[in-house]
Amino acid sequence: MQPWRSPVLAVALVSVGAAVLLGSVLAPLFGGVVATAVLWLGMLVPIVFALVRSRPAGLLRFRFLDLLWGVGLGLILRMVQGWLAVGAGGSGALPSYPSIGGSLGEGFVFVDVVAPVLIAPVIEELFFHAVVLVSVYTLLRRPVGMPMAGVAAVVVSAALFLLVHSVLGTSTVDGVLALGLLGLVCGALVMLTGRVWPAVLVHVVYNGSYVVLALAGTYLG
Repeated sequence: MQPWRSPVLAVALVSVGAAVLLGSVLAPLFGGVVATAVLWLGMLVPIVFALVRSRPAGLLRFRFLDLLWGVGLGLILRMVQGWLAVGAGGSGALPSYPSIGGSLGEGFVFVDVVAPVLIAPVIEELFFHAVVLVSVYTLLRRPVGMPMAGVAAVVVSAALFLLVHSVLGTSTVDGVLALGLLGLVCGALVMLTGRVWPAVLVHVVYNGSYVVLALAGTYLG
């Protein structure tokens, strides 16, 4: 059982960096779906590598309280995102999906529902707020102490979360602020609870609430 330290963090950074570069090349040729799949693969490699080495005690444990954290904070973050969008000059209208003749397209269920609500939160939280966060915390815990190591781990993992999403297309001020806040909240939850599932559920609710709002905007707006 080897703790998550420099080797795990190095594999994580190299793997996701290569995936972002490859995805940026493939996106104009094959579309965003292929680029996203490449990015997820780049995250899965270090996740598997880390879990094969060891599993931090309690990290994958689930408790009912995690569900409460997920629903409550996920909805609060979605409301904050709406306020930020309005503050940045948005109309405050519901988002919507493009449709043709009332149809959302063949790949809508997977691309716009399953992928962002079920797949992305699990892979991204395991990568950013499990592998990266725990590795940074473990590396810094002895040199700087547990409190400072915890703060640094949350900030570094949230910064990487924001950087990857910004490179892939999130460039508006309100979008950057909302994603940065999501990364910080999810990282802090993992650090405070010692479990990754509260962060996963916050991410699920945050993305899922957008889908609900966008469907409402598409059919009712």
